[in-house]
Amino acid sequence: MNPKLEQTLGTWLRGIRADEKHLAFNDPRFAAAPVTISLTSSAFVEGAPMPKRYAGVGVGDNISPPLGWSNLPAATRELVLIMQDPDAPLPRPVTHVAVTGIPIGWTGLAEGALTAGPPLAFARGSFGRVGYAGPRPILGHGLHRYVFQIFALNRGLSLPPLPKLNLVLAGMADTLLARGVLVGTYERP
Repeated sequence: MNPKLEQTLGTWLRGIRADEKHLAFNDPRFAAAPVTISLTSSAFVEGAPMPKRYAGVGVGDNISPPLGWSNLPAATRELVLIMQDPDAPLPRPVTHVAVTGIPIGWTGLAEGALTAGPPLAFARGSFGRVGYAGPRPILGHGLHRYVFQIFALNRGLSLPPLPKLNLVLAGMADTLLARGVLVGTYERP
């Protein structure tokens, strides 16, 4: 898209946001699960800007940031990680990546680990994308939040290959033990 046109569109849409109430983390089916998992990144701190390296195609290198977690419940059998943008000018947050089947012995993911393919199992993100799609908010739309959400489940999910997010969330509903969240931000001038 022409940068001037994108800037104009972004400025015009500035007040339109999907809203955080639609994040996977805030799904009413998960309200009883405590927020006890610590989710961190060595690349940015909670609420701070994400380095350009992790921004999406055409803006940055589209490499997923390193992530680490701790304080998993003893009964955890599977982890699910979802990254969403609740500030996109759409009815629902944009899902940038959704990963299921993360082994419980892992304590994090290295930089670039969210590239589609084994050993991780991916669900479809927004627009049918599979694998990490970094921040790329529309020019002029303002600061966007990128919400990394981790979920500990008491059993493994049984899903078809590349499921849609709603199927993943439905499968998690009766298995959720705990959750955690990390927010990074990104803005294009």
